Amino acid sequence: MSYLGLDIGTGGCKAVVFSSERTELASAYREYPVSHPRPDWAELDPEEVINKCFEVIADVNSRISDPVAAMCISSQGEAFTPVDSHGRILGNAMVSSDSRAGDIASDWSRQFGTGRIYRITGHTPHPLFTLFKILWIKRNNPGAWTNARYFLCFEDLFHFRAGIEPRISWPLAGRTMLFDVGTHSWSPEILDAIGLDAGRLAIPAPSGEITGTIEKELGARLGFRNPVVLVAGGHDQTCAALGAGVIDTGMCMYATGSVECFCPVLDKPSFSPELQENNLCCYDYTLKGKSTSVAYSLTGGNILRWMRDELGKPETELAKSTGQNAYSLLLDQMPDTPSELLVLPYFSATGTPYFDTKAQGAILGLRHTTSKGEITRALLEGVALEMKLNLMLMEKSGMKISTFIATGGGTRNHKWNQLKADVLNKDIIVREISEAGCFGAAMLAMSADRNTPVSELVSGGLSGNIIFRPDEAKAGVYDRKFSSYRELYPALKQFWNA
Repeated sequence: MSYLGLDIGTGGCKAVVFSSERTELASAYREYPVSHPRPDWAELDPEEVINKCFEVIADVNSRISDPVAAMCISSQGEAFTPVDSHGRILGNAMVSSDSRAGDIASDWSRQFGTGRIYRITGHTPHPLFTLFKILWIKRNNPGAWTNARYFLCFEDLFHFRAGIEPRISWPLAGRTMLFDVGTHSWSPEILDAIGLDAGRLAIPAPSGEITGTIEKELGARLGFRNPVVLVAGGHDQTCAALGAGVIDTGMCMYATGSVECFCPVLDKPSFSPELQENNLCCYDYTLKGKSTSVAYSLTGGNILRWMRDELGKPETELAKSTGQNAYSLLLDQMPDTPSELLVLPYFSATGTPYFDTKAQGAILGLRHTTSKGEITRALLEGVALEMKLNLMLMEKSGMKISTFIATGGGTRNHKWNQLKADVLNKDIIVREISEAGCFGAAMLAMSADRNTPVSELVSGGLSGNIIFRPDEAKAGVYDRKFSSYRELYPALKQFWNA
């Protein structure tokens, strides 16, 4: 038998099937657009997302001989869909970057109490969370609020469309700001405060629990050749961390994609004032009984895309004519030594620790002699220094991180990996796994089907480690540079609204 991991992301979905020996058998991907109908709005068409999910599942099933026994979902956080009692979708899903509920988040949190919110949910208020987007619906689209039978995130929406009573994994529920991470249930205090009945939300389930069997007619349409059970998965960051082998205390995923993210595994939850002050959350991990946090730069790897699109036209044209990769051509031009520049990498809202939606980026130290390669390196240094700031705050709060395991598209470039190791002054392990989120989800499915601990399945399916160790001299330069970097945000913040 084989096992399917489905990743429902912001820009597309991917299905990957793995054999019982944990080798990849087939994969398929479909994109879908994020629409921006108004400033601060960012939406997905849920109908298109679910249809594309069905497409990738049917695609991989058509190319495998070993039938799927179980599947599991890794899902983007926060986005939700209002659905009526007949299954009709009543509005688009607002994704994480949708900030239309900014004023609601501030006003409601002040009345309810930010400390109270953190003690219940393990998160500090921000307009990205489901709670405030549901309140926006209640205030601005009363028809959808009244007629919605359910408000469903994408994992539970898939359940609903698969003919299963909607279930949501604990890690994904933790990203809604409606979930009590201590009791693993929807918070009566928060639901009462917004007038929402828990029956309009999916039933929470721990990662790795079987939640139902896909309806027979749909299963046949998707190419399944036997009854397939659906297993509770998790928030995409936690599934990717599990798939990368982050299974022991002290290990932390370092994901490089559109967003740059840390995701460690913790023995127990922590709700310290230091964590709250720095907007560092604490919620369920994809290993039952374990907790996690996420620290992230929302600009992340997008800063390299900006470089390619705005200053990398020659590299883009050369890539088109030669079949090379434009990003690789830019990265190859980087000097091997730390740059003379200092970058504040806020090309979008900041992420942790500041949650500043009005922040702006800066490049300091430009001269006539500054090369394009040095600018590229400085941009990546800026994001890495931001992650170093998050690491410092996490460790000050009691989280001990000894090992970083890197995932995402950025791991394919050795110069970039080495730069991160030098800036953080930590070893970074890169593993030969291209789809950590789908692998983590598939291993949860296999674990449920075989009644085998998921940590055993994950650790037995990983190999090919490359370790990037910090260069002592460069790490010293970056430690000194970090002192200057920490002064940039408070120094420049005063000019943003001038």
